[in-house]
Amino acid sequence: MPEGHTLRRLALDLTAAFGGEVVAVSSPQGRFAADAAEIDGTELVGADSAGKHLFIEFAGERFVHIHLGLIGKLDVRRGPAPPPVGAVRLRLVSRGRPSEALRPGGREADDPGWYADLRGATRCDLVDASRKAAVIAQLGPDPLRADADPEKAWRRIAASERSIGDLLMDQAVLAGVGNVYRAEVLFRHRIDPQRPGRTLRRAQWQAMWDDLVALMAEGVRLNRIDTVRPEHTPEAMGRPSRVDDHGGEVYVYRRAGQECHICGTPVRTQELKGRNLFWCPRCQPTFRSRARTAP
Repeated sequence: MPEGHTLRRLALDLTAAFGGEVVAVSSPQGRFAADAAEIDGTELVGADSAGKHLFIEFAGERFVHIHLGLIGKLDVRRGPAPPPVGAVRLRLVSRGRPSEALRPGGREADDPGWYADLRGATRCDLVDASRKAAVIAQLGPDPLRADADPEKAWRRIAASERSIGDLLMDQAVLAGVGNVYRAEVLFRHRIDPQRPGRTLRRAQWQAMWDDLVALMAEGVRLNRIDTVRPEHTPEAMGRPSRVDDHGGEVYVYRRAGQECHICGTPVRTQELKGRNLFWCPRCQPTFRSRARTAP
């Protein structure tokens, strides 16, 4: 499932391609046809993301709410829109900025414009501002949002018996973090994924939050996840680059059985709440509570 940096990058790309333009909106597949007709030919104001949710704003405070789910994909491309291929649920095609009608010549003749196609999403609905606010209110803080409050997540974590590995994947606790960032931030801070949330120290959580803010912002910039520190890159260590469909250099994610870059111990994996968990048993030793029971 795409993680929060992917949705933030899509929001930026959509705003850059269509922001302030009158857009043709259609649903070649047909499932979004009625809603598409309501906003077809109106101005696309911009796009924003919250966790794994994407909101495309149109004039009149109307929003297309998208959740890509496991297989959803939204392609934003420059050029004339070709005939749709496959089950395109939503198509956006630029028509030109409203203000261009006041400028001689309008859009440059050689400007091919932009189009975007959505396929496979689990959610694509037209909602109003109140519904958008309600969706965001149900989410934990998103490290990519300027209005995020890490204390909201800390209060949930500090009071929970659930493992930190489980809590980090709960979108009501922390929005936008998926399996890759979960595995990698825990490794970078040498924290046992099975450690109960309530046993974390406040400083440990703050360090993890600050790390996620930086890592996910870099993910937006590069459009991929890289989590290894400079001294652990392939060039610095003289090791082969990672070969994986997900790309990026990581410490433990999808490296089960391979040697840890730091200590050489084989990376372990096991299922946790339906998702594969990855960690190094030496760099992230099993948590042992120091609390003493009364005699």
